[in-house]
Amino acid sequence: MQTATIVRGGRVLDIRAHRADAADILITGDTITEIGPPGLAAPAGATVVDAAGTLLHPGLVNAHTHAHGNLAKGMGDLWTLELLLTAGPWISGNRNQEERHLSAKLGAIEMVLKGCTAAYDLPLEWPTPTLPGLEAVGRGYADVGMRAVVAPMVADRSFFEAIPGLLDALPAELQKAVEALRLAPWETSIANMQAALKGWTLDREQVGLGIAPTIPHHCSDAFIRACADLATAHGVGLHSHVAESKVQAIVGLQRYGKTLTAHLDDLGVLGPHFTVAHGVWLDDDDMRRLGDHGSSVAHNPGSNMRLGNGFADMQNMLARRVNVGIGTDGANCSDNQNVYEALRLAALVSKGRTPDIERWVTTEQVALAVTEGGARALGFEGRLGRLAAGYKADIVFLDLGHPNWIPLNDPTNQLVHTEDGGAVRDVMIGGRMVVKDRRLTTVDLAALRRDAEAARRRLSEVNAPAKALYERLAPVVGRFCPGLAHMPYHIDRYV
Repeated sequence: MQTATIVRGGRVLDIRAHRADAADILITGDTITEIGPPGLAAPAGATVVDAAGTLLHPGLVNAHTHAHGNLAKGMGDLWTLELLLTAGPWISGNRNQEERHLSAKLGAIEMVLKGCTAAYDLPLEWPTPTLPGLEAVGRGYADVGMRAVVAPMVADRSFFEAIPGLLDALPAELQKAVEALRLAPWETSIANMQAALKGWTLDREQVGLGIAPTIPHHCSDAFIRACADLATAHGVGLHSHVAESKVQAIVGLQRYGKTLTAHLDDLGVLGPHFTVAHGVWLDDDDMRRLGDHGSSVAHNPGSNMRLGNGFADMQNMLARRVNVGIGTDGANCSDNQNVYEALRLAALVSKGRTPDIERWVTTEQVALAVTEGGARALGFEGRLGRLAAGYKADIVFLDLGHPNWIPLNDPTNQLVHTEDGGAVRDVMIGGRMVVKDRRLTTVDLAALRRDAEAARRRLSEVNAPAKALYERLAPVVGRFCPGLAHMPYHIDRYV
C-alpha cells in the first residue's frame, strides 16, 4: 500500500499567473494526487509536512551538464570552448570508477541544495563509454536521490581531427603527441552503448540513459546515423553540442557546405527526442527546422559567456516553436551548478542583445523553460516540471523569511530575478525529503569532501604530463581557432 503525505501551509507558485496562493498538496507514494485549499482532507495516518512560511515551486530541471566537470571546477580562466576541449585530457583524464561516481555525486549535491531535482548529464569516458563507467555516474545521482538522464558523450574524431587545418598547424612533434588522443572506432562505442542500454541496473524512472554524439563534426556521418538509430530503437533521447561556438558554425560550413543543423536534418536526426546543447549560432532557418521537428535547445547562458561564445537568441527560438530548457553546463567551464543563476542570466542575456523590449524573454518564459521545458527535453513531459495532480512530487520549499523574498511582490519575477539558492530550505524528490532544513538527508558531505580532496591530489599528479602537453598546445589552438571565429558569418551573436 502506498503511503500518503500531506504538505500543509505553503504557498504554491503558479508561474503563468504570477501568483502563489495558499494551498495544501496531497501526495500518494511519489506522485501528487491533489492540490486544494488549506485544510485539504488527507487519509488517516498521512505524514504531515509543515510548509508554513514557504513558497513551493516545481523542482528545477538542469537541461545540460557534465558529471566529469565537478572535480575540475576552477581549473582554468581564459578559456575558449576550443581551449577547454584541448585541456580535456588534463582536467578530466585518467578517472577511475570511484572518481566518476564521486564527481557525479558532487554535482548532484550542489544541484539539489540549490533547488534542482533533475538533470540531463553528458559524462565523458575516454576512449569509449562502458556500462560500469556509466553506472558509476548514475549511482552518483541515485545516492543523492536526484533524477538524471545520463547520455555519454561520444565521437570518432578527436578535436584535432575535427577542425580542418588544425592538425597541420601543429609542429611535427605535437602532431605525434596528439595521435594518442584518438578515440575508439565508432562501432565500438555503439556496441558499448547498446550493451549499457540493455544491461542498465539502475531504476530507469529515476536515472536513465540517453546518447550524445558530442559535436556533429567530431563524428562521422555513419556514426551519427548509428547513434540516432540506437536512440530510436531504445526510445531514449539524443543530445549534441550544435553551433555552440562560432568556430563550430564556421567549421560546419567548411565541412558540409551548410549549417550543422541543416546537416543533421539531412541525416534524419532531428525530432522530438533531439536536444541541441547551446545553439548560440543557430540562424533563423536552423531554429525553424528544430521547431518544425519538435526539438529542444538547452540554453546555457553562463557557460556561453564564460567561454566567449556569445549570446544565444532564446526569444527567437521560442517564436519558432523550439522547446527551450535552461542548463548550467559543466562545472569545468561554468563553474557552478546553480540553476537559479542560469535563470537570471537567461533573462539578462536577452536584454543585453537588443534595446527592443519585445525581443526580450519574460520571467514567465524563463521559469517555464527551467521547469516544463527542461522536463520535455529530458523525456519527462507530463511527469515533471509542474505542481499538479499526476506529476511527480518534486517540490522545492523556499523560505519566505529569507531576504530574497522580503517583501513578496511578484513570485514569478522574484524566482527568476531575485532567488539565488539562498532561500532553499527543503527539497522533496518523489515524495522523499532529500534536503531538510538546508541539510542533505542522503549523503555525508564531510566524507565526500575528504574523498574529493584525495581525488584532486591523485589526479593532479597522474595528469601532470597532460597538463604539460596542454601548455604546449594552447598557444597554437589559441591562435588558430580565434582566426576561424573572425571569419565572416551571416549572423552575429556577439555584442
